[in-house]
Amino acid sequence: MKNTLAAAIVLALGATSASAIAADTRINGFASVVAGVTTDEDASMFGYNDNISFKPESLFALQISSDLGDGLSATAQIMSRGSNDYAAEFEWAYLSYDINDSTQINAGKLRIPFYRYSDFLDVGYAYAWARPPQAVYSLVFSTFDGLSLVNNHTIGDWDSTIQGFYGSYDGSVDLVSDEDPATLNNMMGINWTVTYDWFTARAIYAQAETSISFENNEDPERLLNNGIALVGSIYPQVASDLNVDEDIGSFIGLGFAVDYNNLLVEAEFTTVDVEDSIVAKQEQYYVSVGYRFDDFTVYAITEHGEDTNEGDYDYSSDLPESLAITADYTVYPRTAYQTLISSQEETIDTFTVGTRYNFHPSAALKFDITSTKINDADAINVLSVGVDLVF
Repeated sequence: MKNTLAAAIVLALGATSASAIAADTRINGFASVVAGVTTDEDASMFGYNDNISFKPESLFALQISSDLGDGLSATAQIMSRGSNDYAAEFEWAYLSYDINDSTQINAGKLRIPFYRYSDFLDVGYAYAWARPPQAVYSLVFSTFDGLSLVNNHTIGDWDSTIQGFYGSYDGSVDLVSDEDPATLNNMMGINWTVTYDWFTARAIYAQAETSISFENNEDPERLLNNGIALVGSIYPQVASDLNVDEDIGSFIGLGFAVDYNNLLVEAEFTTVDVEDSIVAKQEQYYVSVGYRFDDFTVYAITEHGEDTNEGDYDYSSDLPESLAITADYTVYPRTAYQTLISSQEETIDTFTVGTRYNFHPSAALKFDITSTKINDADAINVLSVGVDLVF
């Protein structure tokens, strides 16, 4: 696993090449071809249902990196995802400049550096699992526009990497509807990774001015804009608490990894919180244990995610049950408010077992069984098999 992880890191940074179109330009690629299915009718998870599908997690990507000399380089990554009907899009596009041998600045469209596997999140060959643990790796956006400053140095026998970043995101999130427009301005943070032989530890803190619009919502969620907004003119604090308008959102993460002989242990814990808003506080973690047998790796993962609404407000008794806007149109502010509060609270528990077989120096075959239980509903089981490769 050390070798495959190292290879993937090099791939993600554009430092290797499968072919070159010029002396200073390199092209790399990676792909995942994955088939999955749920074991129960009328159940869906990770984009799969009870019909076998290759689309949700299959992808192809090319990365072009050009060394412009004197420490300046340009990198672009084009991604084609099955979940997006294989439409090609620019995933990354940035410039890098080596300030010195240990410090680099990057500018452009960058990967969010929130997780241990952020830089090679889509490079399935980089990790033993069929997919990163979704309880933790659940943010709906993976890139931002901005800057990052990376410094590599040693502290005694420890290797240390510190990364600071600043930028913004303008897109959508899955909060109430599937596509709530969102902006994150003045997004800034710092992460620190230290490694000593077989042990790695990582910590991160990030924050941003967060704004989310609910204008795309349909019944009953549209009552948030209609009934609650109208009552907000009478109860301004209601509208203030419900709206997500330049509220400070924070992300905290801690993690470690052990790669000792053939034993693999990894864990990450993260929290996401948007202050003074209706958005639930999210806490999640995973613990993964694996073991290598030559070209085979077996693993098990336990995951937990809990979304709780800890707002210091409850306006249920203050809001009217119904409010007649016209003779033919009535809204229900109290119901809308209570529905939104409850919709933000969720508990997810997931258990996974799987195996990886390195059948080729640049490719791995994976088989995975994942069982996910959401709140009090029955568990949803997903079977998946796939091939991850780099080229």
